[in-house]
Amino acid sequence: MIKSFILRDLNIKRNCIAFVANLPTDPQTPLVVTIKEQTRNLEQNAALWAALTDVSEAVVWHGQKLTPEDWKNVFTGALRGQKMVPGIDGNGFVVIGTSTSKMSKREFSDLLELIFAFGAERGVIFDREAA
Repeated sequence: MIKSFILRDLNIKRNCIAFVANLPTDPQTPLVVTIKEQTRNLEQNAALWAALTDVSEAVVWHGQKLTPEDWKNVFTGALRGQKMVPGIDGNGFVVIGTSTSKMSKREFSDLLELIFAFGAERGVIFDREAA
C-alpha cells in the first residue's frame, strides 16, 4: 500500500493525520511513514530538457560540443558538487551522476536558475518552453 498526501492546506493535513492514526501496527510487518519535500514536476522536467538542449546547441565547452545529458551532469555537479572514481578498466575517471528525479522542487528550481544564468552569460537564447 502506498498513500501520498500533498500538504497544501490544513484540511489535507488533518486527513493525513487521521489516516496515519488509523493505520494498523504490527511488529512483524511494520509500516514506514516518510515526510519529504515534493520532487520536481513534469513541467519542471520539460523546462530542464529544453534548457539543456538550448545550451547544448549554443555553447562549445572547452573545444567540445556536449549533449544535453552531458550538460545535465555538468550543471548538477556544479550545484551539488562532484564525485569521481577511477574507471574499471584503469583508463580515466567516471563522474558519478546526480539524479534530478529525486531533487526537491526548490533544488530543481536552483538548478534551472543556474542553467539560465550560465546561458545568459554566454548568449544562449532559450526557447519559450524552457523559460
